[in-house]
Amino acid sequence: MKKVATIAGSDATGGGGLEADLKTFEEFGTFGLAAITSIVTLDPANGAHHLHALPLELIQEQIASVFAGPIDAIKTGLLPSKEIIALVSEKIPKDRPLLVDPVIGGKGTQDFIKNDQVQALKETLLPHALITTPNLREADILSEMGELTSEAQMVQAAKKIALLGVPNVVIKGGARLDTKETVDLHFDGKTIHRYPHPVIDTPYNHGAGCTFAAAITAAMAKNYPIEQAIKLAIDFVQAAIAMGEKINPYVGHVWHGAYTHGEKRLELTDED
Repeated sequence: MKKVATIAGSDATGGGGLEADLKTFEEFGTFGLAAITSIVTLDPANGAHHLHALPLELIQEQIASVFAGPIDAIKTGLLPSKEIIALVSEKIPKDRPLLVDPVIGGKGTQDFIKNDQVQALKETLLPHALITTPNLREADILSEMGELTSEAQMVQAAKKIALLGVPNVVIKGGARLDTKETVDLHFDGKTIHRYPHPVIDTPYNHGAGCTFAAAITAAMAKNYPIEQAIKLAIDFVQAAIAMGEKINPYVGHVWHGAYTHGEKRLELTDED
């Protein structure tokens, strides 16, 4: 069985972060391991999110535990300080496929990491990555182009981000540019690959970005070529968004089991 590691923040409501990663890894038939960098909580009084970073020593012990055995692919998510980014960059094996999901904030939240952490991502971690998966806002920041308002600007941003040393850049289009159809772009250093797909009109899409990145990582662990991994991840996330579920008065999450009809597993029947 392929083994996939995530080094990311924990989402206490279960929709994004390493919870999304581990659910996705399992849906792909891989074994997920995790090192927690931080815990993001939700205030039930007003829906505000709060970030609590873990001590470096504890993160280092978790990373050592995760990599005590062989790992087939690695994903990083929320790394909320430059010190954590430096630690992760130093401790992870460099001979395994690495996907960096450059998490800068969550839906409806303040930015979780600031300029010095962004610079650390660009200078320390992205050069080790095989692929990175920024959304439009993250691509705005990483490319230093400001708000991207067209597909042509997305292409330009992908090429700028690739200059940081990452061979594959996937920019998730979201609904900012078009509320009917979105386009995800993949730049492989030579060619731009377009992935148009319809926008699903639902507020219950928290965790979509983490799930997309985790799906690509798991597919790569199972030896999918990158193009096929991206296409499968898009289909997986589209299904997850379409079956999004309201979790509390403030957020609704994608359903990670949608693509494999996980909600039907182990249902009690008359024969049981």
